[in-house]
Amino acid sequence: MACFIMLSSCSSPPKKLDPSVSGSQVIVNPETIRLGVVKMRDTNIVFEGSGFKPGDSVLIALTGPSDTKVIAAEAPIQQDGTFKAVVPVLTKIMEFLRADVTFNEKFQNIVVISQPPIPKGVYMAKVESMISKQTAETKLTMKGKTVIDSLKDWIGGLTGKIQYKKEK
Repeated sequence: MACFIMLSSCSSPPKKLDPSVSGSQVIVNPETIRLGVVKMRDTNIVFEGSGFKPGDSVLIALTGPSDTKVIAAEAPIQQDGTFKAVVPVLTKIMEFLRADVTFNEKFQNIVVISQPPIPKGVYMAKVESMISKQTAETKLTMKGKTVIDSLKDWIGGLTGKIQYKKEK
C-alpha cells in the first residue's frame, strides 16, 4: 500500500520547450492540476513559450468543459521571443476555485468557498500575443481532489484559513 501511495504521488518530469520548433509554441507545468484549495494554492503553474515577436506580450486563456473560460495569466515577451507566465495565487483562487479572499483580524488571507470550482476535465490553454496576434495552444488537465487534498482542506477549515459559505 505504501509503495502504491508513493508511486501514485510521483509526477511526470516537467515539459520543456522543443528547440527544433521554429514557430510559436507553449507548454505548461504541471500538465495536471488538482482542484483542492490547499493543493491549488500551493501548486506553481507556469506557462512557457517561444517563437513569439519580441517586445510584445501574451495573454493566456483556458477553455474547457461546459464552455468554461478563464483568463489564466499574462507575460511580456523577451528579446529572444520567449515568455514565462506564472499563474498568480489570486487567479488560482478566484478563477479556478471560484472562491473569494478575505482577511481575519490578524490580516491573514482567508479563502471563502461559496460555489464549486471550475469543472474537472481537459482545458485548452490558448496563448495569444497582444499586437502580432500569434497564437499557440497546449492542454491543461483539471482533476478533482484526492483524499489527501480533502484532508488538507478540512484542516484548513479547522484552522480558519478556509471558510465554507453557502450562496443565497
